Amino acid sequence: MKNNISPAHGKLGVLVVGINGAVATTFIAGLFAIKKGYGKPFGSLTQLGTIRLGKRSDMNFPKINEFVPLADINDIVIGGWDIFDQNLYDAASESKVLEQKDIDPIKQELQSLRPMRAVFDNYYVKKLNGTYIKSAATKMELAEQLRADIRDFKSKNSVDRLVMIWCGSTEIYMGRNDVHNTIENFEKALQENDVNITPSMLYAYAAIMEGVPYANGAPNLTVDIPALIELSKHKNVPIAGKDFKTGQTLIKTVIAPMLKARMLGLQGWFSTNILGNRDGEVLDDPFSFKTKEESKLSVLEQILQPDLYPELYKNFYHKVRINYYPPRGDSKEGWDNIDIFGWLGYPMQIKVDFLCRDSILAAPIVLDLVLFIDLAQRVGMNGIQEWLSFYFKSPMHAPEVYPEHDLFIQQSKLKNTLRHIMGEDLITHLGLEYYEE
Repeated sequence: MKNNISPAHGKLGVLVVGINGAVATTFIAGLFAIKKGYGKPFGSLTQLGTIRLGKRSDMNFPKINEFVPLADINDIVIGGWDIFDQNLYDAASESKVLEQKDIDPIKQELQSLRPMRAVFDNYYVKKLNGTYIKSAATKMELAEQLRADIRDFKSKNSVDRLVMIWCGSTEIYMGRNDVHNTIENFEKALQENDVNITPSMLYAYAAIMEGVPYANGAPNLTVDIPALIELSKHKNVPIAGKDFKTGQTLIKTVIAPMLKARMLGLQGWFSTNILGNRDGEVLDDPFSFKTKEESKLSVLEQILQPDLYPELYKNFYHKVRINYYPPRGDSKEGWDNIDIFGWLGYPMQIKVDFLCRDSILAAPIVLDLVLFIDLAQRVGMNGIQEWLSFYFKSPMHAPEVYPEHDLFIQQSKLKNTLRHIMGEDLITHLGLEYYEE
């Protein structure tokens, strides 16, 4: 496949939905800081990670961004939409994720960025009241306005390629139905202002129609529907999602594989969070929380496979809580109480108290997804990019298979995909050649 990769020449436009939010401003401010040389991209696989090539004895471990032709971060040009009209310096200051001493040196760069008017409907995000929003008679007309925004941004900024990433809020829970099954049904529903077509779906549709790769950082249904999956294949556009894997779920995708690997049983897993940023406020609404809950609850079932191991996992109790607590801001705290059992059924416990910073964990995910999904586009990959599951709580996947949640299997899949793209041998970790005479 190596010979089929289009070079990463020119500028890469990154269109962020929810550009004034905590995750987006943390990512963008960090990007400027790194470009100016006083920040480090800690947490980013594309910037700091290595990849093994060949046998262990070869000791060949190039950096990923030297092995794979990724876009240079200095070629990234930022734009996007938000429901509040604010320059990014003011928005980053209000988010209070980064300290002012880290924002002020890039004040000019951040002040130069303002959002485009967003598509928003309070019906889908109850706790927010957008003031900087588009209006139109139909949802199709709103989608056309977004498509025009994409074309205008590309022209005005002289960018060669584009990607779009959702860093916006969690919408109310939405299940799949007939309007999501075919593109004909979907476009008819756009014309008829069907309630089952959410704002995030309009962004995804607009991106795909414009040939722009799309990554979904929220648990919203969005692009994970047959109509848009098929459209992405038809338009030769890669898509990925959903829901950035940051705090508590990241921990689950590490601990749960350990339990299954050692055949340790699980009686119950209780998880609760407190956070005080805009995400916490939105999730204080039960309808938005339902969307997040579905994303977080599915992880353990799919890792532990109770049907295969009924004595260990058939009847475990799993509870997830998210509590809005304004004083905590973006510094989320996640508590996990895990009741397990081992030899002869004797009980044990694991307790985790993860004092994390949600946007600090999410920002490098945004950077990696932007660079990797742009690579996928240049390679000619389209449709669901399951190899990017490493970054998501609820990974998109083919309908005939279950999603892979184990973080280490996800990492192996990601790195083997990069080896495949570059025409290198895949790593199986068999290693028998070192011990056979």
